[in-house]
Amino acid sequence: MDSKLINYGISTEDVKWNLSPEELTKISLEKKQVERASSGAINVLTGKFTGRSPKDRFIVKDEITENTVWWGDINIPFEPEKFDKLYDKVCQHLSGKELFVRDAYACADSRHQLKIRAINEKPWSNLFVYNMFIRPTEEQLNNFGEPDWLIINAPTFLADPETDGTRQGNFAILNFTRKIALIGGTGYTGEIKKGIFSALNFLLPTFQNTMPMHCSANIGEKGDTALFFGLSGTGKTTLSADKHRKLIGDDEHGWTADNIVFNFEGGCYAKVINLSAEGEPEIFNAIREGSLLENCVFKPGTNEVDFEAKSITENTRVSYPIDYIENIAVPSVGGNPRNIFFLSFDAFGVLPPISKLNPAQAAYLFTSGYTSKVAGTEAGVTEPQTTFSCCFGAPFMPLHPTKYAEMLSHKVAETGVNVWMLNTGWNGKGKRISLKDTRTIIHAALDGELDHVEYSQDPYFGFMVPQTCPGVSSNDVLKVESSWDDLAAYDAKARLLADKFKENFRKYETLADSDILAGGPIV
Repeated sequence: MDSKLINYGISTEDVKWNLSPEELTKISLEKKQVERASSGAINVLTGKFTGRSPKDRFIVKDEITENTVWWGDINIPFEPEKFDKLYDKVCQHLSGKELFVRDAYACADSRHQLKIRAINEKPWSNLFVYNMFIRPTEEQLNNFGEPDWLIINAPTFLADPETDGTRQGNFAILNFTRKIALIGGTGYTGEIKKGIFSALNFLLPTFQNTMPMHCSANIGEKGDTALFFGLSGTGKTTLSADKHRKLIGDDEHGWTADNIVFNFEGGCYAKVINLSAEGEPEIFNAIREGSLLENCVFKPGTNEVDFEAKSITENTRVSYPIDYIENIAVPSVGGNPRNIFFLSFDAFGVLPPISKLNPAQAAYLFTSGYTSKVAGTEAGVTEPQTTFSCCFGAPFMPLHPTKYAEMLSHKVAETGVNVWMLNTGWNGKGKRISLKDTRTIIHAALDGELDHVEYSQDPYFGFMVPQTCPGVSSNDVLKVESSWDDLAAYDAKARLLADKFKENFRKYETLADSDILAGGPIV
């Protein structure tokens, strides 16, 4: 029996430790659990779940979490006794099976690094862990010792809701006392990385005065770091991938007390729906041997991926090590951010392409996390719908949103970082603001060119809007009201959106300080 796994309550002789990507790929193919794509990557179908299941995400409510976690629909409490019994059942399920174990790190800043041990039922899940977390050297593996956190991942184990305390057969549970992420009943690999992200979102601000962030980050030749916060579909990954700047990371970062930005991960987990070599060459070229595609469809009679196919899901994905991207920062660390961008897809056409925020507005909009669902993105959506996800990552935030907002507000005031809001959605004619214009505007902000132009105050939200931008062919692009044929209609839509912001923010008002409240709409 493997003595290390016995300590966790798992009894099995067939344990594969820290296999290479080539070995994991070979085993996955031999077991016919995946198919090889023409690029060399392998493609897995994750079964019933092709995305996260937020209603089945739990946190054990105990002495550590009882009075600190923001309990509710996002952070659902789980009884410690129920967890212990469910953990034992999962370990019994895994006992006697062939298992794949990997030691890895989270957090590129060694001062905050977590040692992680993942126990996977499937070889391709273990490949995902290899791709997404920071890979130790041989020397580090030899001296790894006991992990700080344990991930147990059993896709074929189904819980019994009546006896186990879950909502249904699948679950993802964090236990901060036992330092375990327990995942079962789902093959979707994103639950693995988001489990550790959620844990760090609790640990870093609570114990290490470090702000966790759901954002991408890159760094320029002069050492200037930029952060890009945004929900799905707003352009976070696309806009941070810039041939003129080195990628720090595409999804999860920390911002330390001494103003260092570091990547939590060692890889990228990119959406590939409608991916093309022309549109996103960095991601396209990273899909090669060692990469893990999820829920993609091949073109008939071939093993060539059809990136436009949505027959399984629109949430088609690929994971790969970050060094599959050529232009990266090594290590995945940057200095104090000079610019922060909040990306919002505004389908009402009333937000300007770019606006500058003061610290109060930054905290208010960060807490709000605004974007839009547009017609066709989900069943039943026939007209634009506002969507708010606090901190641009509500499903992963164990603390009250105002805790993160206050940290951001303090950082903005302390460092003088520029905070911008970008509308990557529509103008008044229902036409999406072009990627070319958005990139030009971002570069103008990064290069300091927007420091020397005239600004006017938005009459509805109060933030400052540049009236000109070098490289943007028409100044009308910046003045969103000029894209409306009917100014009365523009006024009505802008007031409607402002009201939606205020309505959404009411649930935070009791814990928000006066500075954050001052950052809301002015109408």
